[in-house]
Amino acid sequence: MDTISTIILAGSLIVIMLGMGLTLQAADFKRIFRYPKAIFIGLTNQLILLPLIGLGITWIFPMQPEIAIGVMILAACPGGPTSNLISHLAKADLALSVTLTAFSSLITILTIPFIVNFSLEYFLGVGQVVELNVLSTIVQIFVIVVIPIIIGMLVRRYRPNFADSMEKPVRIASGAVLGLIIVGLVIKERANFVTYFEQAGIAALVLNVVTMLLGYFSAKLFGLSKEAARSISIESGIQNGTLAITIAVVLLHNASFAIVPAVYSLLMFLTGGILIYWVNRKGK
Repeated sequence: MDTISTIILAGSLIVIMLGMGLTLQAADFKRIFRYPKAIFIGLTNQLILLPLIGLGITWIFPMQPEIAIGVMILAACPGGPTSNLISHLAKADLALSVTLTAFSSLITILTIPFIVNFSLEYFLGVGQVVELNVLSTIVQIFVIVVIPIIIGMLVRRYRPNFADSMEKPVRIASGAVLGLIIVGLVIKERANFVTYFEQAGIAALVLNVVTMLLGYFSAKLFGLSKEAARSISIESGIQNGTLAITIAVVLLHNASFAIVPAVYSLLMFLTGGILIYWVNRKGK
């Protein structure tokens, strides 16, 4: 992508994370003391098991290095605003979902550079590797993720009415921008898109379904409520596709790495919609 497209993508993610910040309060970070077991299970799934499952998928399914790296970038970006929306519609524990999203968004600032660097070296080889500067990456992710969240939280703290009124427009704008980004990636990689989609579609779907099932049954194994289990399932299985695309395009300057996150961003609404339908139908 050209410089203008890169700037637009980074700016879009900033707006999306600002919108997430509008939904957060300081109390969300204090819930770790009220729900330590649930938070621990959720973060373990998101930060440890998710990348391992992503790596396993790259071993099981034949795929080109660009697709494998895309899987790992996606697996390094758990949570995101979409998971909170799906949790709400699926009648899950929304407070737990928001808390897990908040914590994972902060912690992954440190974990993403290492996972991505490992993936680049592992799948491209030492001779071809494009090294991702760890310190620089941490700073960039901090600027486009954490600072907007903090600003959004401050707005909610001092202008709660304004934050409430802006929540829906920002969410709609975020969805529209994500759609445009996906269209742009398809056009950019149109020569290889069919081949990439055949590989990326299966990998993305398996990553989504397996991690959602893992989240649910790991929560039930430790005796959590159905609502909490649904939240952990969604937080484990719904990744931050926009952040993954931004890392691929803005930090690594390689649109082919963004194919998996782009395909995933479409599939997660399908699986999330099925979950929402099933929960609400069962409730009736």
